[in-house]
Amino acid sequence: MNRVILLVDMNAFFISCETSRDQSLVGIPAAVAGDPGKRTGIILAANYEARARNLKTAMTVAQAIRLCPELRLVKPDHDFYKQKSKQLMQLLNEFSPIVEPNSIDEAWIDLSGCEKIYSTPVQAAELIMTDINKRLGIPCSIGISSNKFLAKMAAEMRKPQGITELWPEQIASLLWPLPVNNMYGIGSKTADKLTAIGIKTIGDLAAVKPKLLSDMFGRSGLQLYNHANGIDPETVTMPSENEVKSIGKSVTLAKDANSPDEVRTILIKLADEIARSARKHKKQGSVIRITIKYSDFSITTRQCKINPTASGNDIFQHAYQLMTCHWKTNSSVRLVGITLANFSEEIKNRQLTLFDFDKCQLHGMHSDKHKLIQTNSLHGADDRRRLEETIDAIKQKHGKSIITRGSLLENKECSKN
Repeated sequence: MNRVILLVDMNAFFISCETSRDQSLVGIPAAVAGDPGKRTGIILAANYEARARNLKTAMTVAQAIRLCPELRLVKPDHDFYKQKSKQLMQLLNEFSPIVEPNSIDEAWIDLSGCEKIYSTPVQAAELIMTDINKRLGIPCSIGISSNKFLAKMAAEMRKPQGITELWPEQIASLLWPLPVNNMYGIGSKTADKLTAIGIKTIGDLAAVKPKLLSDMFGRSGLQLYNHANGIDPETVTMPSENEVKSIGKSVTLAKDANSPDEVRTILIKLADEIARSARKHKKQGSVIRITIKYSDFSITTRQCKINPTASGNDIFQHAYQLMTCHWKTNSSVRLVGITLANFSEEIKNRQLTLFDFDKCQLHGMHSDKHKLIQTNSLHGADDRRRLEETIDAIKQKHGKSIITRGSLLENKECSKN
């Protein structure tokens, strides 16, 4: 499977947050500064109108005012910025369950395997950018590539509000001509050392012998070489869920849906992802919550109490029933989500045995990558729990795509006919 990684980078985040609640800042030079009342401190974030006057982050307020006497200064409100950042991460989780914050104002999203939801990575990026603008009132730039480093570099290439693709075959034309100090991970001191030995561009860095960089910078030297050549094996990693009070997944649909039946397959996938995450962290939830966002951006949330569970089938059945009961007739839906909450009981550790694997009668179907698990002989919650734990173990060893639900395979086959 080809990896598709997005880096979402909020433009001039602090001052953009302020502008989202004070429209008088729109279109004029403005900045968040240390102490605007006393005209002391430094510039923490300047908008693009101010940057056009050569204002920069970390410049003193006195310098900034000399360059731009009409500059509007705003006192920082870090609690507000944290709140906006939290809303951003929640929004990004609606597009993929795998989101890794890189800082308060940017995050990587792994969209690998979402080809059925978004026709192209650019379409996904456009949907994300539109949602952020409408719901948070903040501009962003988005980089798209096959790894985290290249996605980050792509996001830096067009600001503000740009969407840029940077794939491995484009490295020579788009990445290598850039000055070496433009490369993510290279600070001013490292750039000075590289320039001193004739390495002025990222292309120059890509062409040197790795040993030279290892001798100069130790282990980080090899990473510099790999990054310059577009190599980054790091995966997008979600923050630990050990302390969370709920596990939720949602998806923004590429095409609006008009009935619960149209999103049934998506609900099954969301339920299975939530259940697998819950079992991984040995949690069982007793509240199922659904989220429905309509095309007019109105949102409905409903929940119900159930017996504690970490079963994908249980989560799906209750979520689908809630969705069916509360779906507004004659309305189009653009997002659906499921949350498992109220973790009242932990799943006991249990060693899987050969019996568990035998109980899952595996038969080849369509290809050696897909297996059909016969569940007709399973009775009760214990059997189903053992089955799902066994599936988790098989997926952990052989990959997520090795086993899938028969209903999803049938759905896929029907779509071909």
